[in-house]
Amino acid sequence: MKLRQRIAIAFITIISLPIIMVAAVGGVIINNQIISIQQTYDVDSNTIQVITNPIQLLNRVTRGVYNEIKLCALKQPQKLEDMDYIRDLNSELVGKYSFIVLRKGDKIEYAGDRVKLNRISEELPKFADYTISTDGGIYLGGDYPCLVKQQDFYYQDGTEGSIFVVTDVNKLIPQLESSIIQCSVAFILIIFFTAIILTFWIYRSVLRPLRTLQIATNRIKCGDLDFTVKAEKDDEIGALCEDFEDMRRRIKELIEVRMQYERDTKELISNISHDLKTPLTAIKGYAEGIMDGVADTPEKQDKYLKTIYTKAVDMTSLVDELSFYSKIDCNTIPYNFAKIYVDQYFTDCIEELGLDLEVKNIDVAYFNYADDNVRVIADPEQLKRVVNNIIGNSVKYIDKKKGIINVRINDIGSYVRIEIEDNGKGIAEKDISYIFDRFYRTDGSRNSSKGGTGLGLAIAKKIIEEHGGSIWASSKEFVGTTIYFTLKKVEESEKALENLPEVGDNSKSKSRRVGEGKYRFFFLPAKDKTSTEQNGSSKVESDKPDQEGHSQKEKSKKSDNKNDIGGIKE
Repeated sequence: MKLRQRIAIAFITIISLPIIMVAAVGGVIINNQIISIQQTYDVDSNTIQVITNPIQLLNRVTRGVYNEIKLCALKQPQKLEDMDYIRDLNSELVGKYSFIVLRKGDKIEYAGDRVKLNRISEELPKFADYTISTDGGIYLGGDYPCLVKQQDFYYQDGTEGSIFVVTDVNKLIPQLESSIIQCSVAFILIIFFTAIILTFWIYRSVLRPLRTLQIATNRIKCGDLDFTVKAEKDDEIGALCEDFEDMRRRIKELIEVRMQYERDTKELISNISHDLKTPLTAIKGYAEGIMDGVADTPEKQDKYLKTIYTKAVDMTSLVDELSFYSKIDCNTIPYNFAKIYVDQYFTDCIEELGLDLEVKNIDVAYFNYADDNVRVIADPEQLKRVVNNIIGNSVKYIDKKKGIINVRINDIGSYVRIEIEDNGKGIAEKDISYIFDRFYRTDGSRNSSKGGTGLGLAIAKKIIEEHGGSIWASSKEFVGTTIYFTLKKVEESEKALENLPEVGDNSKSKSRRVGEGKYRFFFLPAKDKTSTEQNGSSKVESDKPDQEGHSQKEKSKKSDNKNDIGGIKE
């Protein structure tokens, strides 16, 4: 129930419930008192009359005695001179808050209540002086309001006489007083219990959740985020609790990310200190050797200077990589996306890397199973950085005398999958899920001979994700590692990318030989599926699904029939 509905119900309840309950309870109380009045005073009355005209009821209470006096005055006036008879009449009126007054001439012969009579004696009407009808009586105000019924008669000696029935108006009927008291008490109790019920209801629906939020706020203020705020109702307060819980989770996630970032930063500083200490020590040592005359021949001096230069280059490369990662991590690197011909682009990349890999006795082979005109959406410069980082990482961990790196291009529908495979020492299964984390290195000792800061694959992952693709790896220890990543094809968003520039020239034959020298790699037509991969290049299968939902094992069955040729030395 919505909060506004609760407030409306509470408002209506506060107004209507007490009125209904007071009316019901008051009706029962007054009805019972009317029955008591009828039984006590032997008069017929109704609720309306008791409430609107209590004097009329008092008039009827004494009507029996007054009728008797009136009849006696007409037929037996001498009987009114009998004091015993007058006392009997007065005794009947005592329980009805009335009394008899007998006057002869101007002298009071009898008074049922002298105290009250003294307060109204001067106000009693004269003989044969009536302001209202005899049956109705005369209302006397003042200090002692009362209802007076007068009956005149003549004594036997001819003296004027009057007998009065005086009823105390200031003293209402006990039953009516009791009714008023009971109704007042009932009204107070009804208001009290209604307030308690509504307060409890509002407390449960509004105040208790707010109290919960207050406690949660204080816990957050004290740094405690390990709790849960549950929404008890599906209303505005419940929605507020859900939003508060989302905020708590978000704050906790941000704090955890911040703490992780701080841990990574500390680890980075520690790693950088370690990685910089080694080349700095070498530079310092060789410089001291030159200054102290240890390098006493031109050959030694040249060797020392080359070593110093190499270490300085390594340090520059390390600093540049750290600077680039800080920029890409803060999303300050601009991307210049273009429509790239996959075949020509990777041909150029392999050609640039080929000579460097040849020096390190590593053969590289490139296999393109995609069509000639396949294009992807990518930033050429950043994509080249991804390829260089992956291949550079493979080169560092190739432990075979003859290194082999295979690069494959596969068309998998709306994406192109690139596979870069090496025959290095592989990665342990426990480390596979962490190799794309920043600052992570499988070499726990941080052997300086391997170099790097553990940022290469992290940078590659960040760039590929910014391209809308995904990246993953599979590996077997002592066999090799394969890095996979996907790029979105141009056909997927052709209309939105009409104005993007095109990169690469796809006019060259796909079947030509590229490159001469001690290494050689081939580009094979997609339809040529008869040859098999040679020279012991390591194929590593992965169970990670590609963009079409097929596992790498399923894909490898198809690629086994394609013409993959590893790098061959002449």
